[in-house]
Amino acid sequence: MSRIFTMPFASVYPAYVAKVEKKGRSKAELDEVIEWLTGFDDAELQHHLEAGTTFEQFFADAELNSNVALITGKVCGVRVEEVEDPLMRKIRYLDKLVDELAKGRPMVKVLRAEV
Repeated sequence: MSRIFTMPFASVYPAYVAKVEKKGRSKAELDEVIEWLTGFDDAELQHHLEAGTTFEQFFADAELNSNVALITGKVCGVRVEEVEDPLMRKIRYLDKLVDELAKGRPMVKVLRAEV
């Protein structure tokens, strides 16, 4: 079991916020991306942040978006679609979306919306 699985999601969230804000994106956009991936609404996301939910429980409570398979590419040199552990793959999906948001990719593309 990876150490990240037992880390509180709230302990990593500020790093996600800092990363996207440093690149001119907003916390609201980050929350939209997280909510798109997990199916949480604002209140549910806030509850997980306040409760200190671990990554393992955070993703256990999530209902991943049906377009999650469209998230492809590399994070930390590893292709997200090739990560074998299901929980680690979900975490990498989130990392990939945060990276794309921070790199200035249009929100419609980050959210894999049909045009």
